[in-house]
Amino acid sequence: MAFDRAKAYLEEKGFGDRVKEFEVSSATVELAAIAVGTEPARIAKSLTFLVGDKPVMIICAGDVKIDNSKYKGMFHTKAKMLTPEQVETMIGHAIGGVCPFGINEGVSVYLDESMKRFDTIYPACGSSNSAVKLTCEELEMLSGALGWIDVCKLMEG
Repeated sequence: MAFDRAKAYLEEKGFGDRVKEFEVSSATVELAAIAVGTEPARIAKSLTFLVGDKPVMIICAGDVKIDNSKYKGMFHTKAKMLTPEQVETMIGHAIGGVCPFGINEGVSVYLDESMKRFDTIYPACGSSNSAVKLTCEELEMLSGALGWIDVCKLMEG
């Protein structure tokens, strides 16, 4: 199960005590913010794309979306999100619980600059009713990210 993999990964790194499981869904940014008790922008969402034939995960703040021109400038291709089936097989977690912890080999993880304005953020932990409280530095270390990038913009409205 993806939650168990993600939690075991975080426990191995000494962060297992930070993982929270909820009685309610945290599958969307809005639901996660309610479950955690924070503003939606502090929910770290994991967006997954196909670059060539390789999966790429971009973790960003909950109040942003991909800026297509910035994405194309970074990856030299149009943003093509994975299907829900591809997410499960290529990443190892289902939609609603996607995170960089306990994922399959070969996934390139990047962190978007949009999260740097917060002292703490809350990514999912492998299931649609979990989250873990981390600083940006902790997320960078735990995610195995290849680096910080700027490929997002604030959502209107």
